[in-house]
Amino acid sequence: MMSGLHDINSPTLLAGKHVLVLNWRDVQHSQAGGAEQYMHEISKRWVQNGVEVTWFTGRDDGQSPEDVIDGIRILRGGGALSIYGHAALRLLRTGGQFDAVVDCQNGIPFFSPLFLPRDLPIIQVIHHVHQEQFRTRFSPPMAAVGRFLESSGAKTVYGQRSIVAVSPSTRLELRKLGFPGPVHVVPNGTIDIPEAVAGRAPEPTIAVVSRLVPHKRLDLLMGQFAVAARSIPKLRMDIVGDGPERARLQQLAMDLGLDHAVTFHGYQPNEVRDRLLSRAWLTASTSASEGWGCSVIEAAAWGVPCLALRVPGIRDSVVDGRTGWLVDTPQEFGVALVEALVAMSEPDAALDVSVDCREWARCFTWDRSTRLLTGALMEEEKIRRDGGDPRSFHSDLSTLVRFVLPEDADLQSILHRTDEVALADDGHVAVLLKGRDEFEAFAAMQKIGVTSAELRSAGRTTLLAGPGSAFTPADALDGQ
Repeated sequence: MMSGLHDINSPTLLAGKHVLVLNWRDVQHSQAGGAEQYMHEISKRWVQNGVEVTWFTGRDDGQSPEDVIDGIRILRGGGALSIYGHAALRLLRTGGQFDAVVDCQNGIPFFSPLFLPRDLPIIQVIHHVHQEQFRTRFSPPMAAVGRFLESSGAKTVYGQRSIVAVSPSTRLELRKLGFPGPVHVVPNGTIDIPEAVAGRAPEPTIAVVSRLVPHKRLDLLMGQFAVAARSIPKLRMDIVGDGPERARLQQLAMDLGLDHAVTFHGYQPNEVRDRLLSRAWLTASTSASEGWGCSVIEAAAWGVPCLALRVPGIRDSVVDGRTGWLVDTPQEFGVALVEALVAMSEPDAALDVSVDCREWARCFTWDRSTRLLTGALMEEEKIRRDGGDPRSFHSDLSTLVRFVLPEDADLQSILHRTDEVALADDGHVAVLLKGRDEFEAFAAMQKIGVTSAELRSAGRTTLLAGPGSAFTPADALDGQ
């Protein structure tokens, strides 16, 4: 029966447990970003469901060594690199106090299994792989150390333990590095979807929300914006965000003769950011690589599509042709920008895209992210407790199954904690079976007496959107 299925990966499963989070920074650190928000939003919801959550994290200038934020206990110590030594000492002293550990890797791992009991559930959370960033931002010796720690070192220490990746792109990069264990995809949540979208600006306007750092490549975007501005009269661009590249980018805008068309707003509170987004015709990304496109989904919540380069992370957050457009090379970007703005000048087409964008953004809630991360942690706990073989969960294939559930069928008996279930208005059940191909899904259906079911290989968009999304049917065979 359907009763109780909402509890498959409910955060209440962790109620009464003490979960430790290892993270480079906390949400109040001056350099906190999307990775900190991700783990904070999930931790906050765990606390609301009766879970005790403690963070070991670095200490910024002016921060106290201990704090409580949204019910989360924060223990701070160490800087950008010394945090790892501080965390190791804390683990050696207090590791036995915890029931589970979420080990957030930001390029350099915490290597927590070295300091904790072998049977303690530990999962890594990885937003993106840093191999190329090590090469471009550090000296060759330091880059080699970083690449080793993130790949061979981590594989040796963490072994077959589960990993949570925020996108299929990150999972693929981890597979390329040879990580053999289960890799569960748990995407970011996003801002609340506004009830209504404000009227957009009368003149064609691009809004970009971004940290102004080298790998975002805002200089490339400005060069292509200059190309588009020759064809699109009164074209404007609002850039919201700050960072070390700001002065150079402002000078570049002047050199390109764009200082009248490009406005640098700096860091702005959410209400100002949202007002600028809501007026935009388009957002854009020329980033070299991401774990996930947080700003892309935030724009989509306001009905604003994205034109972007087809790079890891961003190619996951843009549904090509529905919530934006993906471009293969930087050289094509300026022409594609003109084409996208011309398309968005048609009111009916713009409305259709806006509806799709908002529906896509609705797929990504922090409540869903919390359930999925809870499920991944519970699966890892089961493996540690029962001595199961983690290789049985290593498949990256998933299958979407749609069927009518017989009255006496025990659906819960075939589900993993990482699976997702949705009940359609017509009475059909849709289940996203993670880590199982169509043959395995068919066998599972037979086990509970379902003789007629629609089975489809779940592609990237289906995996991200979940079984109850309007995006699921069209994407069911879109590949990985």
